[in-house]
Amino acid sequence: MRRLGLNQGGYRGEQIDPRALQFACRSAAVRSGWAVEVLPPAGLDRLAFYRPAKTDGAPNIYLSAGIHGDEPAGPMAILRLLEEDRWPDAHLWLIPCLNPDGFCRNTRENSEGIDLNRDFLVPRSVEVTGQVEWLKQLPELDLALLLHEDWEANGFYCYEINLGGRASLAETLIESASRFCPIEHETEIEGRKVDRPGIIRPGSDPASRPLWPEAIWLAVHQSKLTYTLEAPSDWPLMPRVDALVAAIHAALEGYFQLFPVGEAASGRLGTPEPIGPG
Repeated sequence: MRRLGLNQGGYRGEQIDPRALQFACRSAAVRSGWAVEVLPPAGLDRLAFYRPAKTDGAPNIYLSAGIHGDEPAGPMAILRLLEEDRWPDAHLWLIPCLNPDGFCRNTRENSEGIDLNRDFLVPRSVEVTGQVEWLKQLPELDLALLLHEDWEANGFYCYEINLGGRASLAETLIESASRFCPIEHETEIEGRKVDRPGIIRPGSDPASRPLWPEAIWLAVHQSKLTYTLEAPSDWPLMPRVDALVAAIHAALEGYFQLFPVGEAASGRLGTPEPIGPG
């Protein structure tokens, strides 16, 4: 498999219809007994899905995708996961497409030119304002998986924010993704030093950053263990989807191996340690 060479100055690959994809996600979710709701504000027609756990003490797990409108593999991975219906016993929340207007335009930003994944400190966009309002109603999360793509990358990589110093899932998810697409082997990615091939564990103070992504907001307010998964979008679409799905399955399976039910990572967040992925 070779790099396509399409991404010149931005993403130039395959596109998706966000509303058709969300309809397919909804159909798959309803068949499997998920609850469906619309993220505020209602006029944006962004869907969220929830399925409760069957076991007391089960962890709270959150997945999101599609915050950038030029990253189609994430929403398609959510659809694949819903259709496969191979979920662990957990309280699960899924958002397949946070930026439908961006996908309609094949742009990273929303219709107002705002990068939603840099809007979480003091939100200006209605999308992030509504998402934060919704997130604040959730319990503390034990694990958050955020699906992205990088149009400049040579391979798959991830950011890890692990505030509690828990055992890492990064190595196992990277190994699983490597079965479907190459791993990024640069020693520095977007100005951040790589801890191991394909794994970034950033250490800057979020309070010093003027622009917060979803991952930082979650780490400060909601989740102790957060992974941002980045597929290389200058490779064919299906292997990118396969890599994201494999990484998610590995993360979920690895979480339950490391933290059996009743030993969830959540607790009081307290004062966050310095963090900062981009």
